Amino acid sequence: MGNNSISPLAIVHPDAKIGKGVEIGPFCIVEENVEIGDGTKLLSGAILRYGARIGQECTIHPYAVVGGEPQDLKFRGEDSVAIIGDRTTLREYVTISRGTASKGFTKIGSDVLIMAYAHVAHDCELGDRVIIGNACQVAGEVEIDDQAILGGGTLVHQFVHIGAHAMIQGGTKVTKDIPPYTLIGREPAMYCGINIVGLRRRNYSKEQIYLINDIYRTLYNRGLNNSKAIEVIEEEYEEMPEKTIILDFLRNSQRGIVRGGSVD
Repeated sequence: MGNNSISPLAIVHPDAKIGKGVEIGPFCIVEENVEIGDGTKLLSGAILRYGARIGQECTIHPYAVVGGEPQDLKFRGEDSVAIIGDRTTLREYVTISRGTASKGFTKIGSDVLIMAYAHVAHDCELGDRVIIGNACQVAGEVEIDDQAILGGGTLVHQFVHIGAHAMIQGGTKVTKDIPPYTLIGREPAMYCGINIVGLRRRNYSKEQIYLINDIYRTLYNRGLNNSKAIEVIEEEYEEMPEKTIILDFLRNSQRGIVRGGSVD
């Protein structure tokens, strides 16, 4: 625990594993069976509960709680963890539950931003560079892939899968799977096009963006059911990584995908 700054007003369990250069502010609580990576900062009042695993160079803001017991009546006190990747920021009053017997872990990736008052429930898995807006509520066993963005106040039903680079309008109720690269909004939630602004910012080429857009026109605007659309996409479009990602997502969807709007 070299070069650490731990406030005398913090409560830190003697068995907690704390890396180098860690800052723990006043009124923080670090419970038993917690691990904190090098260079992480716990601001005043942050709480790391049993089973929290915090990566390197994270910042956890006041009154965020990592590793709280799952809000699941099937939970029987089984040993489980809540894993936070490197360089991730949790803002004020964020709550992240640890896993249940289902998976045994809740996992948040690296370079993630979870804004104030958001909740991520038990057994969820978030990829890298995900952004969760203020007051989002993510139910149990949800998967959110790399660089997806949830606007503030989004509600996500349990077991939903949200694809990479998807952008969801604030206040949306998400009950179906959200395919990668899409823009989702309105009430009820529907496909509103592809996340073209996000893809351009992430240096996707014109050819990649055109392919993604055209694939979704086939899926949503040619009057095909999903099975037939998958066949047509497989046959008509050149092999590119984005095509494979979309097809894999569609084939593996357990809840069914969000419905289409009137965009062409």
